[in-house]
Amino acid sequence: MGHAVDEAPRPGLYLHVPFCRHRCGYCDFNVATGSDAAQRADYARALVERLANVAAAGPAGVSADSGSAGVSADSAAVCPTPAWPTFGSVFVGGGTPTLLEPSDLSDVLRAAGKVLPLADDVEITVEANPETLVRDDGAPAPERLAPLVEAGLTRLSLGAQSTSTRVLDELERRHDPQAVPAAVSAAREAGVGQVAVDLIYGTPGETDEEWRATLDDVLALAVDHVSAYALTLAPNTPYARAVASGRARSPDEDVAADRMETTDQVLAGAGLERYEVSNWARPGARCRHNLSTWRGGDYLGVGAGAHGLWAGRRWWEVRATSAWLRAVAGRSRHAGPAPAHAPADPVVGGSEVPDENERRLERLVTGLRILEGVPRPDVEPIDEASARQLVAAGLLTDDGVRLRPTRTGLARADGMALALQP
Repeated sequence: MGHAVDEAPRPGLYLHVPFCRHRCGYCDFNVATGSDAAQRADYARALVERLANVAAAGPAGVSADSGSAGVSADSAAVCPTPAWPTFGSVFVGGGTPTLLEPSDLSDVLRAAGKVLPLADDVEITVEANPETLVRDDGAPAPERLAPLVEAGLTRLSLGAQSTSTRVLDELERRHDPQAVPAAVSAAREAGVGQVAVDLIYGTPGETDEEWRATLDDVLALAVDHVSAYALTLAPNTPYARAVASGRARSPDEDVAADRMETTDQVLAGAGLERYEVSNWARPGARCRHNLSTWRGGDYLGVGAGAHGLWAGRRWWEVRATSAWLRAVAGRSRHAGPAPAHAPADPVVGGSEVPDENERRLERLVTGLRILEGVPRPDVEPIDEASARQLVAAGLLTDDGVRLRPTRTGLARADGMALALQP
């Protein structure tokens, strides 16, 4: 089960694998296409190496007290015995992590447990695209996942997006609808404990019937968790440029709102509980990694472009895959004791320490995305007049202890958070 409300969230570890066979036009994630097997194997080894370096530096290497230096070459000497708290989750995202060879990805998962203290009931999630878990003839490929289960995998997050061939084509996805049930079967055969499916609604031209059919198809697979996101027009993406030039249509916000309502009705009717604006789960199957983040928990980020937040400091690693690989190799050549004024960690692309107002706003935004809401002491002071107005409008509940979004207010978390700023 997920943590009880107000229980201090356990920190999480995020590992980024950037490789994709193709960049979809709407995607603004840090992905790299055109990789070969050798580069992917090099990346997996570098991820293990980088994780070991970060772990050896201890919390002092990534907290606000470390300034902007990050994991400097002498961090391990300063903190030779890491005093990390117990981690409740590991999340391997991308990109498409399952483009790595199973043996390489298994090594990454095992490395996390060797260098960091993981909870006995740790949740270990790996993202996957359906086509990476089926054989050439379309049959399930449990052999792609069985080594990961042996290495600790407990949860698979499958990027299905839709079960409509036409919608998948519009989204530039490279799998056919039949790959989704095959991938779910592969996960079940391999012994994956929980299977989650990610969907996208609101693609221009998508019909009500197509979206309802997608929901019905996913429910027929008896998955444990569904994430459903509205298609968005992210800046600096091929899709955004196509819309700007008139070559593509922009998503319709009214259609997206209708789809969200349909999604909630259909999934709730099938026994999945909505716990966040875009997430539904069967009992005991909430994503603990994401919940910890929404509750304000700390997390380490390791990998090209990965972000982390620890003890008030936020940082991000070098974004370009080739540059990240070079930085990790350079960091390793200079590992060990170093002069007092050791250079900043070359793997860290930048960092910041948000001020009190920034932290409060972020806590409001994330806390109002979940139905359990946010404790008032975490976000006070707030604009009390605005709080009363939001309550009167049916968007917020306030019992003096906790601010909770109503189901109507869930989709307006960002706007409510701004309104509540004093």
